[in-house]
Amino acid sequence: MVLTPQEIPPLIDRYAAYMLMERGLSDNTRQGYIDDVNKLLNYLSDNNLRLDQVTIEHLRWMVGDLHDMGIAPTSQARILSGIRSFFRYLKLEQIIPENPALLLESPRTGRHLPQVLTIDEIDSMIAAIDMDKPEGQRNRAIIETLYSCGLRVSELVNLTLNSIYADEEYIQVTGKGDKTRIVPIAQSALTEIRDYLPQRSHTKIKPGEEGIVFLNNRGHRLTRVMVFYIIKRLASAAGIRKTISPHTLRHSFATHLLEGGANLRSIQQMLGHESIATTEIYLHLDRTHLRDQILRFHPRNHR
Repeated sequence: MVLTPQEIPPLIDRYAAYMLMERGLSDNTRQGYIDDVNKLLNYLSDNNLRLDQVTIEHLRWMVGDLHDMGIAPTSQARILSGIRSFFRYLKLEQIIPENPALLLESPRTGRHLPQVLTIDEIDSMIAAIDMDKPEGQRNRAIIETLYSCGLRVSELVNLTLNSIYADEEYIQVTGKGDKTRIVPIAQSALTEIRDYLPQRSHTKIKPGEEGIVFLNNRGHRLTRVMVFYIIKRLASAAGIRKTISPHTLRHSFATHLLEGGANLRSIQQMLGHESIATTEIYLHLDRTHLRDQILRFHPRNHR
C-alpha cells in the first residue's frame, strides 16, 4: 500500500487509539512511542523514503545515525522498541506486506547499576528541607512517600487521597499500563502526609485536581519535572554529590529491602515489575554491597 503524506497523520491517530484500546498502554508510554515514530518519519523524510519502502537496511542506517548523533545505547534501544511496535501495527493492519523491523537488533547496552542513597543521605535530604517555606511539609511528605513505597515519579504525582488507606497502612498505586497494585506505606510517610493536608486544604485547587495528594501552589498536581527539580535541589543542599533523580529513591527502597532480607518476589510485587528479570538488577547491587562489606571487615583484608 502506497502511503501519501496526507495519510500519515490519520494513521498515527489510529495507532495511538490501538495502543490505548488494544494494548492498554499508559499515557506516558503512548506518547513515548509516538515520539519514536516521529523520529522515524523525520529520518524517512530526510532520505526521501515512504513508510512502505522501508527495509531493514534503512533501519540499520538510522541506528547508525542515532549513534553518530551521540545518543546513548539505552536511548537507542528505547527508540527502536517504539519503532518495532509501530511496524508490528502496520503489518497487523496489512498496511505493509512485511515487517522490516522483525530482525532489527538493539545495540548492546550492558548492565547499568543505578545509584543508591544510604539511609543517612536520605535523612540528610529531609533535614535540608526549609520548613519555613510553604512547600516544606509537602516536600517532606514527597521524600518519605517515594522512599517508603518505592514509587515511580508518575505514580507519586497521580496519587489520590482515596487511594491512601491509613488505618490499614497501604496505598493503591496505578502503575505502567494502568495496572493497579497494593503497596505498604510506612507510618513515617503517613505522618508527613497528615501534617501536609492542613496546608493543602488552604490551596485553591483547580477543578479536576481535588483528589490529587501533592499539589503546587497554584492548585495543580505536580509535574514529573518539578519533582525531579525538588529532589536534585535537596540532594545538593544535603551535600550529596551522586547523580540522582526521583527514581534513585525507588532504587534505594528496593536495595535496602533486599539488604534487610526481603525476598525478590515481594520486591517485584511492590515495585510493580511485570518480569522478575527486571527486579534481578537489585541482586547485583546487593552483591556489590556484600563485596564492599567483605573487603572492609574481613581480617585478611586488613594489612
